[in-house]
Amino acid sequence: MNDTPSLLDRARTGDRLAFDELFQQLYPELKRMAHARLAGHRPGTLMETTVLLHECWLRFSESWRLAAADRGHFMAYSARVMRSVVVDAVRASQRERRGGGVAHVTLDSALVEALALPEDEVLDIDGALADLAALEPRLAQVVEMRYFAGMKEAEVAQALGISERTVRRDWEKARMLLADALRP
Repeated sequence: MNDTPSLLDRARTGDRLAFDELFQQLYPELKRMAHARLAGHRPGTLMETTVLLHECWLRFSESWRLAAADRGHFMAYSARVMRSVVVDAVRASQRERRGGGVAHVTLDSALVEALALPEDEVLDIDGALADLAALEPRLAQVVEMRYFAGMKEAEVAQALGISERTVRRDWEKARMLLADALRP
């Protein structure tokens, strides 16, 4: 029985058990989203799917109240939380790898700078996405859900309450704007 609406209602009022049950009920779908998000990275380089999900749960549980109006809104918010977790993990990884700000000299520093790491790409996209959100919030949401959470067009459309055709148009427009912003 799908009692997601009643669980959301109870979780909005601060019912911790309802929140836990809601997360458990949506866990398979959230796991699929997390797996899709991490699929582009080599195993062991960023984090595992389960770690991403558990970090999301921890961030959700910091505030026992949910502001999600419906299932779609909850999934959209989950995409935002996943983005935040991934970006924070990349930043932490780069701090550790780079010695916390200590300058390292390589034999060919020009070559090292020319090789963009996938983690650097995540940070670049996060920055460009923040700029896009200031101009076109819905476009940023579409990118966040598609790129950071791996949601399909139909899922994004449902979460945002727009048509799939609008999602496709927004996705194309956002991709062009982000490509321009990310161009060196």
